Amino acid sequence: MLARSRQLALALTVVLAAGAACQARDHTPPGSGRPAPAAGEARGFTLVASGDVLPHRTIIDRARFDAGGTGYDFRPMLSGIRPVVSRADIALCHMETVYGANGDYTGYPTFKSPPEIARALAHTGYDGCSTASNHTLDDGADGIRRTLDALDRAGVRHAGSARAEQEARTVTVLRAGRAEVAHLAYTYDTNGIPLPDGQPWAVDLIDEARIVEDARAARGAGADVVVVSMHWGTEWQDAPDERQLALARGLTAARSGGRPDIDLVLGTHAHVPQAYEKVNGTWVIYGMGDQIAGEMTNHEGVKDPRGNQSTLGRFTFAPPDRPGGRWKVTKAEFVPQFFDVDAGRVVNLNKALARGADVRAVRDRIRDVVLSRGAAGDGLVMGQ
Repeated sequence: MLARSRQLALALTVVLAAGAACQARDHTPPGSGRPAPAAGEARGFTLVASGDVLPHRTIIDRARFDAGGTGYDFRPMLSGIRPVVSRADIALCHMETVYGANGDYTGYPTFKSPPEIARALAHTGYDGCSTASNHTLDDGADGIRRTLDALDRAGVRHAGSARAEQEARTVTVLRAGRAEVAHLAYTYDTNGIPLPDGQPWAVDLIDEARIVEDARAARGAGADVVVVSMHWGTEWQDAPDERQLALARGLTAARSGGRPDIDLVLGTHAHVPQAYEKVNGTWVIYGMGDQIAGEMTNHEGVKDPRGNQSTLGRFTFAPPDRPGGRWKVTKAEFVPQFFDVDAGRVVNLNKALARGADVRAVRDRIRDVVLSRGAAGDGLVMGQ
């Protein structure tokens, strides 16, 4: 049997060949005024990423209300962030839960969410989602199948869980202009739920050596940029824990031929925003926080508003100066967000502040956490 890296390389080669003539879909809203690139122009691309979509029972009920009592409509929840997401060349979310069926939907502690979420993610402008989390096995292999089926129907790509071994070996690749962007995703655990019998490949678990091997296989098969989503960290802790810091150092230090194997690390799971940091020349988001979640209670049993605070990361990549060189991040930004549990809406805090809303304290707290490890000195700025 072929080594996993060789299997991944072969699978990715097929994906790249099949998608060579395809471009990422254009999310630019009508009238945005963004000029089309000139023919043959070497241009970069923007990538945005956001935190955990974690539909508690109250979130499911809100989607039912927004649908008028028939079905579930999650589009209004995300409408406030759609202008940011839809303008990106590639937009990635984190779908933390699996989907149920026929009205069998549950919240905490074992989640089964309405599959209509997938359509809302596509409508908002997301191209792909990481699906490896501690809740990926909440409904076993059936939950994974329903979730990935729904994402496929909505046209949203996915990474981190799989319905079949071949799918698990096939790297998710998205196209941004002339750049091929590979998306890998891993989780620290599945809440102790064992992998399905005969399906050790169902969920990608964090293992530093394997992640580097997978990244090298993706790069070797032609990926220009490798993005790794990590479901990791200590819940309710603003600062990254020692395991996160060690993994960040190890993953960003991995190089082949003088070029980093991984170009961006996106963290989820902690429920609260955590710092951004440039580690070994590569941007790491330790935790983006929960983009969608019900009113959150921390481990001390106290309602904690930080559980509804998050960021959206936006990175502008420029093409390499020479063939085979690295696509470099030329601009790094974060957009502070808040989920208004009363209104049931994701709020772009900078836009809300411009409209006169009293959100400065929340915005500033998120900013202080994001910049707590010196990211401002490496050029990270707060975006709109």
